[in-house]
Amino acid sequence: MLAKTESVALIGTEAYVVEVEVDVGTGVPRFAIVGLPSSTVRESEQRVRSAIISSGESWPQQRITANLAPGALRKEGTHFDLPMALGVLAASGRVASEALAGWIVVGELALDGSIRPVRGTLAAAITCREVGRKGIVCPAANAGEAALVEGIEVVPVTSLRDCINWSKGRWQPPEVSPTSTVAPESLCPDMTEVRGQGTAKRALEIAAAGGHNLLLAGPPGSGKTMLASRLPGILPAMSLEESLEVTRISSVAGLLGERAGLITTRPFRAPHHHISLAGLIGGGSGLPRPGEISLAHHGVLFLDELPLYRGEVLESLRVPLETGTVRIARSAGAVCYPSRFSFIAAMNPCPCGYACDTKRSCDCSDQRLTAYRAKLSGPFIDRMDLAVTLSRLTRKELLGEPDGDPSSLIRARVEDARELQANRWGGSLNNATMPTGRLRRGVRLTSESRGLVGDAIESLGLTGRGLDRLLRVARTIADLDDKREVTGDHLGEALSFRLQKGGAEVAA
Repeated sequence: MLAKTESVALIGTEAYVVEVEVDVGTGVPRFAIVGLPSSTVRESEQRVRSAIISSGESWPQQRITANLAPGALRKEGTHFDLPMALGVLAASGRVASEALAGWIVVGELALDGSIRPVRGTLAAAITCREVGRKGIVCPAANAGEAALVEGIEVVPVTSLRDCINWSKGRWQPPEVSPTSTVAPESLCPDMTEVRGQGTAKRALEIAAAGGHNLLLAGPPGSGKTMLASRLPGILPAMSLEESLEVTRISSVAGLLGERAGLITTRPFRAPHHHISLAGLIGGGSGLPRPGEISLAHHGVLFLDELPLYRGEVLESLRVPLETGTVRIARSAGAVCYPSRFSFIAAMNPCPCGYACDTKRSCDCSDQRLTAYRAKLSGPFIDRMDLAVTLSRLTRKELLGEPDGDPSSLIRARVEDARELQANRWGGSLNNATMPTGRLRRGVRLTSESRGLVGDAIESLGLTGRGLDRLLRVARTIADLDDKREVTGDHLGEALSFRLQKGGAEVAA
């Protein structure tokens, strides 16, 4: 007898419908799984067999074949356990096949018949709605994220016995409400906690307003990490669409906790400098998993002690910083993950950290200093829009009262500037992501600022990319000033973040 259920295959952040066909027929008793399954899927045989027996049902002593269609699509993950178990029960007459029609089923089975959570449930629920299915049968621990998708039913189950009773109409599943993981604003670090460093705070505001990349250089204890950790607090609140994208990536990566729902706070990822290439951009065995740059999508990626990262790791950021996506090709297949993030990096000016310090002298040799700075290539540095050198805090700054605007006030200015950009460019584009052709038409230079640009090209030897990024930063400064035209003052401030000692030293 043949029975069919439906599940999904996860490719990147997308879920594709997979038809699970199970045939129980005559022949030597065995359980064969076909349809390009991974080793994880092949191991389902023992889990499915034990779960069915532990649920009080008998295992058919016949030849069982499970086909995962389409066969050309690679299948990975333990979420195929539950649909295959229901397929076996339906094919052997223990469950009505009609009761399973129109439902997407995902779930990992334990040997005792209980159902464990799986990754990618949100992506499966979104696909369920897109293809017009009734709803999704999923582990109760994943029900909160599935309920984020409106227009479908969610059946939360804790055991295979629940599924059997539900299919026979003996059990009514409870209603599921979506939940949110909202961090109270009082727990977000505030900008007023950073003493002094007015220029760096201004650069951080510009970076937040236009989506620009920022490099902070300075001696230990000057506040680089404190500033970076406060960037999420001044970024605009995420839209519903952005929250769904971030939640979907976390779901596919298996990072959503039990009962977790919609992520509404911007992610902040700060990987250690020993991170591998696969850990940063994504990878792993089988189909590639999302890396740190994708987990930072719509949020902040912070790399501290920048020169300590391996060269190949830093160079791998060049394309994602330009395109906002990363494509990873492996023997098992290729996937494309979104990676549009606010990038901020920090470094000491030299290996000992005191090259620019007024209180301590630097003991680094010229050779050691050259080797340290050579770890950052010219093309990588060219992608940094703003560079700031932080200095040691004075006694007055350390012991005085907090100064500067709070994060809430800065965030309001950033949101106003982002609104101007949205009206100008349309959609979710900002000054950093706008295509160059449209940017040149949108940056209206005064005669004064046009002459300043020409002088900068001659004196600084700006590349095409350098000029492009200079104009983007100047446009953002003008937006913060609520001006339609980019004046000489706006362009001069943008140039100052390229001309500062820290930026010049790093680029040297």
